[in-house]
Amino acid sequence: MHAKRADAVKESMKGRVASHGDTKASNGNVANIITVARILLAPVFVWLLAADNGEHGVLRWVAAGLFILAIATDGVDGSLARSRNLVTNVGIILDPIADKVLTGAALIMLSVLGELWWWVTIVILVRELGITAFRFAVLRSRVIPASRGGKLKTIVQSVAISLFLVPLNTLVGDWVLWVNWVVMGAALVLTVVTGIDYLWQAWRGNRSK
Repeated sequence: MHAKRADAVKESMKGRVASHGDTKASNGNVANIITVARILLAPVFVWLLAADNGEHGVLRWVAAGLFILAIATDGVDGSLARSRNLVTNVGIILDPIADKVLTGAALIMLSVLGELWWWVTIVILVRELGITAFRFAVLRSRVIPASRGGKLKTIVQSVAISLFLVPLNTLVGDWVLWVNWVVMGAALVLTVVTGIDYLWQAWRGNRSK
């Protein structure tokens, strides 16, 4: 059994890694490597925030920069996979997981540090994890298109979390915290609305069948 699994893993790693083409793409292609790197950056990011402990020192700036860099790669790996025909089932599964790991870790740490209300973190995480689980549950039977505004939601979430992570108030004053909360409020509203819209589309599609 173990030998068969090992052979299956080896077989899945065969194929194109970076070149464009119509032949089989390796699960170890460059796009998937970037996605995995994004997941591996999450514990480093969490450690930096924990070590800073809300002091808004050098480690906090490094953590914020690391988060922004990691979240920016979301567009890079997807673009590479599509442009070079490197899309794989592994990549399709790992990509949303990487996003949820990063944003989830950031939200939880901000709440642990007392900078973001826990109920905001809980609402966003319940929506994100719930929709992701539902999407995988129905994946074999049908594909439900992303809800309207889904991309906008992801962008606003990323911007809101980045604003909370970067301690700009230490440079320009506490007035910037109001900006942070306004953007986070927009992210929260978009998160809930797009989640409801996604479930509505799923229900409507199921009813039509």
